[in-house]
Amino acid sequence: MPVMTDEQIQSELKSLTEWTEINGAIQRTYQFKDFVAAVDFVNKVKDLAEAADHHPDILIRYNKVTLTLSTHDAGGVTEKDFALATQADQAF
Repeated sequence: MPVMTDEQIQSELKSLTEWTEINGAIQRTYQFKDFVAAVDFVNKVKDLAEAADHHPDILIRYNKVTLTLSTHDAGGVTEKDFALATQADQAF
């Protein structure tokens, strides 16, 4: 899968308003009522990631979960990242 250009990334980010581009990846932080809800969300993302065979970097800080997506084997952001970002937003 080809790496997207900066213009393509910025265009796609318009439809995922909470996501930003940072250091060759896309990233979003979700906030939950507590730690348990945050981990429940991570478990949903785990299932989505396994089904897509595409695994995000995940940071949990009590009630906040930050997902960072980049297609490592392609060397940057691809359509796979935006597909998983969309699914994570729907799970949220």
